[in-house]
Parts: sequence; C-alpha cells; structure tokens
Amino acid sequence: QVQLVESGGGLVQAGGSLRLSCAASGSILNLYGMGWYRQVPGQQRELVAGITSGGSTNYADSAKGRFTISRDNAKNTVYLQMNSLRPEDTAVYYCNAVITWDQRPYSYWGQGTQVTVFS
Repeated sequence: QVQLVESGGGLVQAGGSLRLSCAASGSILNLYGMGWYRQVPGQQRELVAGITSGGSTNYADSAKGRFTISRDNAKNTVYLQMNSLRPEDTAVYYCNAVITWDQRPYSYWGQGTQVTVFS
C-alpha cells in the first residue's frame, strides 16, 4: 500500500501562486505515476496534472502554461506549482498515486487540501 500526505493549500489572491506538496510512503516498487486532481461541490473530480515514473507529464487544458507538476525521487514527493491563479481554480486538490499489482492498476488518494482563490 501507499500512503499520501498533502500540504500547501490555503487562501491566495487572484494572480498569485501556491505550491502543493504530496509525500508518498509505503511500497512504490510498481509505481506507474502520480498526479493532482481537484473537485468542487456538485462537480466530478478532474485531472489537473499527472507525471509518470519515467517523467512524462500531462496537463488539463486549463492548467497548461500556468501549472507545473514535478517530482523529487529522493524524497518520493510530487509537487504542483500553481501560478496566475484564478477564482475558478478554487477546489479541494487531491494527490493520487497509481500502483500496478498482478498487472492491474490500483489508485491511492491523499486526504485533500483546500485551495481558495479570491478576487
């Protein structure tokens, strides 16, 4: 199993920046990738950014050019640098890790961290 602990959320003015962190612990022998999702009340959870064990990245259209996902392999931590924040970025942000076991994928989630952008 994998345990994920998130930090870095908070209140920020529109146009400002935040950096989210997610530290993973446990067995990551078969880690496929990690990512950040966000969810607001009444809406489905959506992918913001993802990164594979090989370093390939993927971003939601709304995040491209503003957000950057990165990893520190030595610390087993994934980051989401968010710049030029907008009120519509307000959501609970969740860290996700995908592990393969017996050739099947398993998803693990952090507890979530609130990001609120005000104008």
